Amino acid sequence: MSAFAIPANIMCQMQTDDMDLVRQFARSGSEEAFAALVSRHVNLVYSVALRQLCNSNDAEEVTQAVFIILARKAADLREGTILSGWLYQAARLTSANFQRASLRRRHREQEAFMQFAENSDPDIAWQRLSPLLEEAMARLGQKERDAVVLRYFENRTVREVAGALGLEEAAAQKRVNRATEKLRAFFVRRGVQVSTVTLLACLGTHAVQAAPADLAVRLAVAGALKGAVSGGSTLTLIKTTSKLMAWTKAKITVVTVVGILLAGGTATVVVHQVNLHREIENQSADEQWRVPDIKSDVVVKLPPEVKILPTKFPGSGNLSQGGGPNSDKFVGISQPVVNIIWAAYNWPQSRVIFPAAQPRERYDFITTLDHGSREALRQELKNKLGLVGRTETRDVDVLLLKVRNANAPGLLPPTPGQYCYLNHDGTRAEIKWANEPLSKLCEFLESGSPMPIIDQTGITGNYSVDIKWEEDGQDPQHQALQQVLLEQLGLELVPGHQAVDMLVIENTETNK
Repeated sequence: MSAFAIPANIMCQMQTDDMDLVRQFARSGSEEAFAALVSRHVNLVYSVALRQLCNSNDAEEVTQAVFIILARKAADLREGTILSGWLYQAARLTSANFQRASLRRRHREQEAFMQFAENSDPDIAWQRLSPLLEEAMARLGQKERDAVVLRYFENRTVREVAGALGLEEAAAQKRVNRATEKLRAFFVRRGVQVSTVTLLACLGTHAVQAAPADLAVRLAVAGALKGAVSGGSTLTLIKTTSKLMAWTKAKITVVTVVGILLAGGTATVVVHQVNLHREIENQSADEQWRVPDIKSDVVVKLPPEVKILPTKFPGSGNLSQGGGPNSDKFVGISQPVVNIIWAAYNWPQSRVIFPAAQPRERYDFITTLDHGSREALRQELKNKLGLVGRTETRDVDVLLLKVRNANAPGLLPPTPGQYCYLNHDGTRAEIKWANEPLSKLCEFLESGSPMPIIDQTGITGNYSVDIKWEEDGQDPQHQALQQVLLEQLGLELVPGHQAVDMLVIENTETNK
């Protein structure tokens, strides 16, 4: 038996607040306090790592790294930190970091990717949810993620969740409901049709699995020594993850998200959202919409209003649509004029022509009328900026999407459900949809193109598509994308010139 054991009184003292134990360990290096923290949370951390890495040995190494990070950062944790939520995020980041390091190592050694056995759990829903769970959780804000971890990963009651988060029970339940609905919507977008009841049952039953029996004792020893005897790979993992966590703690986190996918079919907008961790509740009623990180669920609840104002946040950038893809309610923060024109006219940005240079100023704008929101924004554009748009057919440079190889493997038969998904984080991009026509690809591609893209494939019917490629800022011709299109879909983009309906922007002040 190990010389360092977890005392029974510490094991049973679950009423003690996590942060009390953290402070006790930070002050005196108490092995008993750290052992209690490990025993409480080892299953949570191990399960997050196992889901992402699909290998128990790798999951154990990541779990050890996470608790060593906790030991090293214990003195720096703020009062009120939800430790289980903090550990969840640390486990997710460490696992992702471990995974990237492993892939780079395997590539250098020219080894094949390891093939892992499928999860033997008979629950089909969980088998489909599990590979996507960490990605879905990453889309939640910290407070929502903490609520989900407490409620379903740790199976706390709503009253306990409310107490931990400092909320009334009704507010805690609302936060949990909002977070779980966001999770469910994410899974549906990724092609996993799941009801809320099934999702919650899967989380409550499967989200936390038992770690190996002796792992807690080994981690307690390693944590007490703050990793002094850990192997080289573990120490490297600890250092890189600690740097990543320190970076994400800085008050600016840039996230690239899909803001709007219009089912009607005229535009797809990729939104660059900057989360500055500011809370909308702290704003006065007439300024609630002018915050950098406003979300779509807030936009839909705002009172009717239409305004265009010089931006208060020149370093930010966020465009949110409230009420679903067919809604015309928008809030934009630090937006260029072309994005306001898109919201007002519902016109692809690659098909907008400015007679002179496009204005360089950025604006905050809101349009949240129950009816006629776009029309009102067009009038505001005219009143405030003197800009109006008219349609005109012009001969312009275009890209033509054509078939080069009719037998490419990437066009798959339509799968159940219907969804469209575009993600772009600056270095990697993915286009994925189920049961959609090929013309949808033109919309996606045109959202990042300076010129219109015209479908000349002649391919009819619906398909499913999933393509990924690496982006490179030094690749203005998008050769990586061109290669993926050709290899997986048998398609190519060919320069052309033809008549296209364009939105010509005129300055009414200049024309007077």
